[in-house]
Amino acid sequence: MVDLNRRFMVLAACAVAACSVEAQTSSSLHLSLEDARQRLLGVSDALAAADANVRGKQTLSEATGHLRLPDISLDAGYLQFQKTLELPLGSLAPVAQAYGIPSPLRFEERDWRFRPMLTAVLPLYTGGKIPAAQDAAAAAARQASAERNQQADTISTQLVQAYFGEQLATQALAVRKDVRDGLNGHLANAEKLEREGFATKAQRLQATVARDSAEREYQKASNDRDTATITLAQLLRSQSPVHATTPLFVIQAPMDARQGYVDSALANHPQIARLKAMGEQAAQGVRVAQAELKPQIFLFGSYDLHRRDALLFDPDWVFGIGLKYTFLSGRDRPRQISAARDQQEQAEAGLREAENQLVIGVTRAWNEVETQRQQYLLLESSIAQAKENLRLQQLSFREGRATSLDVIDAQMALGGAQLERLQAAYTYDVALAQLLEISGQSARYDEYVRRADKVW
Repeated sequence: MVDLNRRFMVLAACAVAACSVEAQTSSSLHLSLEDARQRLLGVSDALAAADANVRGKQTLSEATGHLRLPDISLDAGYLQFQKTLELPLGSLAPVAQAYGIPSPLRFEERDWRFRPMLTAVLPLYTGGKIPAAQDAAAAAARQASAERNQQADTISTQLVQAYFGEQLATQALAVRKDVRDGLNGHLANAEKLEREGFATKAQRLQATVARDSAEREYQKASNDRDTATITLAQLLRSQSPVHATTPLFVIQAPMDARQGYVDSALANHPQIARLKAMGEQAAQGVRVAQAELKPQIFLFGSYDLHRRDALLFDPDWVFGIGLKYTFLSGRDRPRQISAARDQQEQAEAGLREAENQLVIGVTRAWNEVETQRQQYLLLESSIAQAKENLRLQQLSFREGRATSLDVIDAQMALGGAQLERLQAAYTYDVALAQLLEISGQSARYDEYVRRADKVW
């Protein structure tokens, strides 16, 4: 009765565990690479921040379109004043004195007044400040857009690493399982042959050690797969595990000529657009500094909105044209122009350095893609030979013509070759993403996925 209860409890526990696994599996997300990319674009905080920066810079650029409109302001004040006037009587002084009137006459007024004034100033010529500000704001918007595109390319490459990292971990786990199961089968054969007297205890122990080692590698691969799944889920802001459905891939044909990717990088990489925009802003900074040495011409006008409280010397309205020219300034304007030109030269030098680094980066990434493509194709023949070798060694062991170590080595060699091929495919996929990113063509990655003729 006790055994029956114990069996019932074991079966119940297994059923609960199975239900838990089934629930977890049903709540998992299975996404293609394109679906994962679309999700990432919608949930990435880094991209959201870049989008906000673009909107802010575009708004500021639009705001500079009104710089040529007049500035209209209302100045109002409630003030207390005192005014004293003295009027000399001149030749009338003796007559005034006869009537007790002092000379000079003295008038004094002290009162509170409300003084609202409407003022307008319209710039006519600013020495180039307005167009420079407008061009600089437009360049700042282009810089923000380039930074946003660069951020989008960066997270796309990060997605490829995490997405195919999960796929690699899943496939590696399957290979480790095959190796473990194969060595389990070999151990069973060794135990059987030992009982029949056709194998030694040492051979059986070799099979046991190899099987245990394979079990440890399988457990490690299982943990690695869980880590890769969690990493992908975190990147996609998913509470559920995310599993990749787009397989690892390789295109057997050689890559297009490297120079094409170099030309694309120099023309399309967001970093080039960003540095060009920064150079344009520096150039406009030179124009602004030079404008400080030029006069400013403007129209101006003001209108008294409360004339009855006007002071004696206040006009009802004023309209005119003005000129302002600063002859001497403590800001050392020539040095400011020199500093602005230095910033422009810095931006231009940075652009040249970036172009040189892009050429180096494209060359490195292109060669890495080609290397991994060749490695993958070479490993295919190695795997076919390793499979045949394992079959022959297993057959020879059963017939007593091979040792247990021969079978173990053959099994491990096959698993190692399969893992190497997986790693080559993964490195190929990541290197391709990096090549397309650095050449300004990240959006074409799905095109290469569709062209793949080797998938795993």
